[in-house]
Amino acid sequence: MKTRSMAALTAILVVAPLIAVAPGPQAAAQSRPNGTARSAESTLVGGIDLDTVTIPELQARMARGSLSSVRLTLAYLRRIKAVDPRINAVLHTSPTALGQAVASDIRHRLGRTRGPLDGIPVLLKDNVNTRDMPTTAGSLALTGKPPATDAELVAKLRAGGAVILGKANLSEWANFRAAKPTSGWSAVGGQTRNPYVLDRNPCGSSAGSAAALAASLAQVAIGTETDGSIVCPAGMNAVVGLKPSLGVVSQSGVVPISAEQDTAGPMARNVVDTALTLSVLSGGEPASGLAEAAVRPGALRGKRIGLWRLPLLGTEVDALMTRTAERLRAAGAEIVEVDLPYQERLAELEFPALLSEFHRDIDAYLATRKGPRDLAELIAFNRTHPQEQTCFAGQELFEQALTAPPTTDPEYLAMRAELAILSRRSIDEVMAEHGLDAIASPANPPAWTTDCGRGDNDVIPSSTPAAVAGYPSLSVPAGFVGELPVGLLLMAGNHQDADLLSLGAAVEHRLDGRRAPRYLPTLPTG
Repeated sequence: MKTRSMAALTAILVVAPLIAVAPGPQAAAQSRPNGTARSAESTLVGGIDLDTVTIPELQARMARGSLSSVRLTLAYLRRIKAVDPRINAVLHTSPTALGQAVASDIRHRLGRTRGPLDGIPVLLKDNVNTRDMPTTAGSLALTGKPPATDAELVAKLRAGGAVILGKANLSEWANFRAAKPTSGWSAVGGQTRNPYVLDRNPCGSSAGSAAALAASLAQVAIGTETDGSIVCPAGMNAVVGLKPSLGVVSQSGVVPISAEQDTAGPMARNVVDTALTLSVLSGGEPASGLAEAAVRPGALRGKRIGLWRLPLLGTEVDALMTRTAERLRAAGAEIVEVDLPYQERLAELEFPALLSEFHRDIDAYLATRKGPRDLAELIAFNRTHPQEQTCFAGQELFEQALTAPPTTDPEYLAMRAELAILSRRSIDEVMAEHGLDAIASPANPPAWTTDCGRGDNDVIPSSTPAAVAGYPSLSVPAGFVGELPVGLLLMAGNHQDADLLSLGAAVEHRLDGRRAPRYLPTLPTG
């Protein structure tokens, strides 16, 4: 295309959406029956509801020309400006987001789209390297120059045409710093709040990613998990989160805890968007037809699901699991009560192994960045920067990791080998014994109140088997305990990600367990 015509097309693509999305006050007032301007907090844009729309629906509109990526991106940027001050989930928005959207609109006009995420706004957890924005892991120690290169998963998103909208807040150092941390807090970003009840916690280190999705501040987001940090915040914020099988998504350029367990993964408000995002992150086949298959009558008929109840999460959660089982049975699924073995031993071994792995892996990462060059220097930094102690002062995990046995130590090697064997057996044996398609359990308890002095009030063992084994797990909204969301965690065997997503889509459709947040300040006492 000639330069002049390309410039003209670019001008049309930029100016037209700006006019459409940002009318003058008089025009906006005339567009509504009661004469009042549409609130900047509205989830409606161009006849679609951001809270419920899926990526296939957005792509169909962009293909018809009734929606542009610029208009969609502007809508999310406006919602971030209007809504995020309540929940504090977004650290940065990209200065190039609209330029990325313009480029996508040109591709759509020319019929040269790059895949299912072309033009779709994506938030990244701020432990994922970006060359054009800070990547801090929530720590002041990394607030200097951005990384030299994008993480590999970011490069794949860019190559797929996604609009990198910005960076989401997280639990500092992915919650691997203090013995009693407060999830969703970082020295860089402060405290992320749960959009459903603002004085409640968002859970896990991918707190900002999940809270932003619950508030419809992006179409999809990227989280990371070592054990629970995707699936717990997904459950506690009534969104969907997939922890993929280990190795499906590259960890290159992601701030680490443990190469033996870490994985980035997609999060969204529905399973189909989660699956499409995984296809881009992994280079796999797009999840075409997943939405249609999920709503097909009999999609759950004959599926065998093991229910691991975990009554320690409370009677209200257990009652929700009973109702969930009844709804799945009514749809034709067979629900079998199960218990997973070896959990006490996994709990004994996991943390000491992670300490050794963190020391090795964080030293390797820090060597690539400006700032502290290793864990010892990072500990010294925190001691001399009071802002790092404004919510909780401790860095006990850092200090324990500094003196942990190296990953060449025979005792460590034996621990990790036993962890791998027992975690895989805990899932494989139960699935084989009962002929299961998946194992289900509650993903989270009702959200606790956020309290820097007390720290988290969480006991959430359901994520551990799949996290330690490197198997996939998927959290879908199951329903509510009062005003507080609870997720259903589904797990399956190694590299059964696609099958798990297909089952999850059918379960999601049957449960219909999500509703938009109301941003309640608190809950009545008692």
